[in-house]
Amino acid sequence: MQNWDDLRLFFHIAETGGLSAAARETGASPATLGRRMLALEEALGLQLFVRSRHGYELTPEGQGLLARVKPMAAAARSLDQWLDAAGNRPAVRISAGTATAAFMADHFTELWRPEDPFRITFCTTEARLDIAHREVEIGIRNSPPTSGNLASKPLQTLRFAPFRARHMADQEGAGWVAVDEAHAMHPAARWVLRQPVEVTAWASSVATMHDLVRGCAGIGVMPCFVGDADPRLTRAGALIDELTERQHLVTHNDDRHRPEIREVCRRISALFARHAPLLAGERPIGLAGAGPEA
Repeated sequence: MQNWDDLRLFFHIAETGGLSAAARETGASPATLGRRMLALEEALGLQLFVRSRHGYELTPEGQGLLARVKPMAAAARSLDQWLDAAGNRPAVRISAGTATAAFMADHFTELWRPEDPFRITFCTTEARLDIAHREVEIGIRNSPPTSGNLASKPLQTLRFAPFRARHMADQEGAGWVAVDEAHAMHPAARWVLRQPVEVTAWASSVATMHDLVRGCAGIGVMPCFVGDADPRLTRAGALIDELTERQHLVTHNDDRHRPEIREVCRRISALFARHAPLLAGERPIGLAGAGPEA
């Protein structure tokens, strides 16, 4: 029988698409993960990944293994949750993309208080974790679920715009910063790839793309609640209407009435409602970084 620890590492690499992201999830170094996957492939006699500079892409055999490992990973998470509950501090796991997770982290005190009988765990990823199989309790999504025993509630409207560093020297000749094709999961990342622009720097994550824009590497598309709130950035163009989206709060239908999940959902909804103008790109007066359109 194959070692579960190897399969656990395989699961994280398959879900994140690369060694660096999986390293952040597991605590193992990218070099260690690479060696473990080579050993796993040798033990199974199967090629699980196609390796390239863009990351690790699953082969058909790898996809078949992932389908079998997913229920095991969900069971392991369920056990962890049960152990947490036994200690009277159940964990409420929230899945969100990089930007949304950072926004909620900035307002953490509005989501959790020391006296709460639960803990919050952020599962930050651009990939969609499986709420139906209880990989997480709550997901923040840019569309409502279309299958599975899931419940959803609309949150607020999100708008996107191009941003550049406020003190960029060559504003007229600035190139663009983009998330590479292998990691461009969000419509905003894919939108840039369709434009006839010169990309001067690539990133494998939204967080790194944001950092590159702040470092004057070029223009990048990001949610207004990120760019407008960053005093080092300013808009480099008009709102991109076709990227406008509505976020949704998604839970398992059987779990949504659990007290801790119901309360966290209520607080998330209230947080997003309070910041609706920022999320919608209206840049209310007094917002850091607000100014005239570039």
